Parts: sequence; structure tokens; C-alpha cells
Amino acid sequence: MDTKQRILDEALTLFSEKGYANVFVADIAEKVGIKAPSLYKHYKNKQAIFDAIIEEMNRRFLEEAGNLQINGADATEDAEIYKHISEEQLITLGNNLFLYFLHDDYTRRFRKMLTIEQFHDKKLATAYMKQYVDDPLSYQEILLGLMVSAGVLQTENVEIMTLHFYAPIYMLLTICDREPEREKEALIKLEAHIRQFNRLYARNEEIIQDNKISRRKKK
Repeated sequence: MDTKQRILDEALTLFSEKGYANVFVADIAEKVGIKAPSLYKHYKNKQAIFDAIIEEMNRRFLEEAGNLQINGADATEDAEIYKHISEEQLITLGNNLFLYFLHDDYTRRFRKMLTIEQFHDKKLATAYMKQYVDDPLSYQEILLGLMVSAGVLQTENVEIMTLHFYAPIYMLLTICDREPEREKEALIKLEAHIRQFNRLYARNEEIIQDNKISRRKKK
């Protein structure tokens, strides 16, 4: 791990343990084993370190999304993928994404830090809302809206349908953050949630199969 990465890693650890406001650049430099002036050669201030942590976390997620054969950021592109997968494949994908967010150490520490600090710092409250509310809901509303347009799902209100899908998943994640021993229970509930969601919003498996056949012909 190079110095820039070590700075981010140690800073994230300190932020998650002591809180963002209680950590100073000198503290980060000491943990890395360098002097503060040397740290400033890599990042101009603590805010720059925080911004770089978010960029690194998002980079890691997109890498994981690629491993799972989805884009992870482009809802339009991912809608084309979701149109062609079965309920069982959707459950497997949902489990893998849930476990990534739960166990990826970088993501876990960042979530812990923002969860605590959102009540002490307006800027971090905004970051929390963007990372865990606004951006996920925006992505999923576009994705689910396209699924409705394709006839795979049915609803009169895509915004509410999006809340129905996302809110239980994030609640299960926060439960596991606080009580890790409930992970197995959470995964069982996650599967039940996805199956029930498909039934409530009439996921049409016949259309999915037709989409698969059409996709093969195009290839």
C-alpha cells in the first residue's frame, strides 16, 4: 500500500473511532508514520482526505459491481441486465451486494463514521443523506421505472415502489451493523423481501424469458 492509500486507510480508521471533528491532520500523519508537512504533499487538508475516501469507496464498489456483472452506477444500463435475470438470480445478486456492503471493511468503517457524525456535523449529515438515501433512491427509481416501462414490473407510483424496495434492505443492514449475530436472520428476510416484492409488483417471468430470447437473437 502506497503512502496516499495508507493516509486514507488510517484516516478512515481514526474518523470511525474518534469522529471526524476530533481527528486532526497531525493525528493522521502520526498514525501513518510521517510528519504533517509530508502529508500535505498528498492532500491539502482534512476535507481533501475525506473527499478522497468517498472516491475510493465508490471505486471499490464499482469494482465489486463489475465482478457481479452489473454497472452499479448507470441505472439505464443495469435495467437491461435486470430485465433478463430470474428471481433466483436476483436473490443471489441481492445477497452478494448486501454481504459486500456489510463486510467490506472500508465501506463498513465509512458507514459507521457517517452514522455517528451525521448528528454533529451538518456537512457530514449531507454526505450521509447523499450516500445512503438520495443516491441509492435516485438510481433505483430510474432502474425500477425502466422495469415498469418494459412490463417486467407494474405499479402506479414508481417513487413509492422504490421506497418499498430499498428501505427494508437498508434497515436490515443497519440491524447487522449493530447486532452482527443477526446476519443469518437478515439474509433469510432479504430473500423473503425480494420474493414478496416481486409478487406485490407482479414481476412478469414470461416477459423476462421473452427478453432473454430476444437478447440471444441479437447476439
